[in-house]
Amino acid sequence: MSGSGSGKTTRTPGDIADPQMRVNDLFPTDIHDRFEFYSYRNAATILAHSYPVHFAEIIDCLRRFTITTDMIRRPGGSKGPIATLFENSFSKDWQEVRISADLLVRLHPAKGSGTLAEYERSGYFDGHRIDLLNGKIALDIEWNSKDQTYDRDLYAFGAFYEAGAIDVGVIFTRGVAMDNAFFHSLGPILNKDGSEGVTATAAKFGASTTGMSKLLYRLEAGRNGGCPVLAIGITPACVTDWTPPSSPA
Repeated sequence: MSGSGSGKTTRTPGDIADPQMRVNDLFPTDIHDRFEFYSYRNAATILAHSYPVHFAEIIDCLRRFTITTDMIRRPGGSKGPIATLFENSFSKDWQEVRISADLLVRLHPAKGSGTLAEYERSGYFDGHRIDLLNGKIALDIEWNSKDQTYDRDLYAFGAFYEAGAIDVGVIFTRGVAMDNAFFHSLGPILNKDGSEGVTATAAKFGASTTGMSKLLYRLEAGRNGGCPVLAIGITPACVTDWTPPSSPA
């Protein structure tokens, strides 16, 4: 796996992931050079070939997506300036949604006709939210939340998928290349007034926060259930004013 010096990383996903070469071939070179892509249950292929309009809009948003070191260093959680910037780059066809569903259960005799019993389970699905939904494509953005947020996202994807409401889930998050060394290279955090603080920027992005490695662990454990999921990782190549530290002589 290459480090942050190149701004890009190569990580070999688990055995249940889609072949990396096949996934990479779906994305234009300029996009692949700036982001990491990991696909499970043929998510990237389904998105590119069955939903070309949605795929094209995601590609367009990725192509326009750039951030600065100041945006990373400033205060803000999962709905800080970076997550908000990405959400706002999509058209109004994409919107936050919540799912609710009741389950109607009927018991029939194994032989013959009729109904032995019928009952309804209210709130069978309830409260699961997705950041952006357009048709049957769901997208969640996780920049700097607690890593347990991935469990919530994947469970929501599974609930929507089982209900037939989505065909693919996409999670946009910090890539593997945005590692501890990268964040240490940014220096201290910025206060709300723009002045430099005393805490290292790296302290904002601790071991229990969202990052691609934490997401891939869950995907490789099958926590997305049957839902196809595409994971897109931001790399340092998206940071317009960042220069890789010089290597020691």
